[in-house]
Amino acid sequence: MIEIFKTVNNEILRTDTFEDGVWVNLINPTEEEIVEVNSTLGVEMDFLKAALDEEERARIESDNGQTLIIVDVPIVEKEGNLNVYTTIPLGIILIKHIIITVCLKEDTILNDFANNRVKSFLTQFKTRFVLQILYRNATRYLQYLKHIDKTSSRVEQEVYKSMKNKELIQMLKLEKSLVYFSTALKSNEVVLEKLMKFEYIKNYPDDQELLEDVIIENKQAIEMANIYSSILSGTMDAFASVISNNLNIVMKFLTSVTIVMAIPTMISSFFGMNVNLPLKEGGHSFWFIVVISVVMCTVTGYTLYKKKLF
Repeated sequence: MIEIFKTVNNEILRTDTFEDGVWVNLINPTEEEIVEVNSTLGVEMDFLKAALDEEERARIESDNGQTLIIVDVPIVEKEGNLNVYTTIPLGIILIKHIIITVCLKEDTILNDFANNRVKSFLTQFKTRFVLQILYRNATRYLQYLKHIDKTSSRVEQEVYKSMKNKELIQMLKLEKSLVYFSTALKSNEVVLEKLMKFEYIKNYPDDQELLEDVIIENKQAIEMANIYSSILSGTMDAFASVISNNLNIVMKFLTSVTIVMAIPTMISSFFGMNVNLPLKEGGHSFWFIVVISVVMCTVTGYTLYKKKLF
């Protein structure tokens, strides 16, 4: 899908022409759409296809007066009742007076720009637009990291009374998300460092403060990801022990119940033998057996309870 936007009177509008000052947004484009942009704007074909590879690394490069910036952006996917977080590459291509973005998914940080939810956003100012995308990206990481922390706290409360693997699997998925985030943020940090001294992108004095804010937000996201990952890793080890201990408690209880329930069976089997036993022929033998069984079960149960085995 190809979307073309242009800022007019501080409002983002859609257009159909590839004119100067527009923002061309490609969302999971087809081969025909890639060829159309390539032939119309003369964009390098490799630049247009770079972000369509989910394993593409974050980097910045320039060729024939065109600049490609690839960063990893966070996305959230639904798996049952749990949100799973991962990252995908976002390509930003700068050519003359036009900026082009390429991404595999529609629901990304670019929606905020397309829906006019970003202040002071002008498609004509390419450098500021790039920095605004990077800043929005860093804040989105921070937002998702807080969601991961809240989810892990909720799952933690469920583990204390659980004997199943469901909660552990959920925690494992969250830990996996944190690994993706940590790796992506470190790659984005390298891109930001190169961006500060990249000669093919003009650095305006007014944008310097925004660039510093982007770097600060990205570093904060890296620190949060590392902290949450360490906490989650240690918590998962503890949870495995909790689940194992819960299972042992249940097995201990069932074993104690089995011992107590075996006593009446054992006494009844004695009186059911084909031999002469006391009171077997009497009229009160049944109640005698019941009383003996109840007394022995009570004594055994009390003994197990005092020894904390029940």
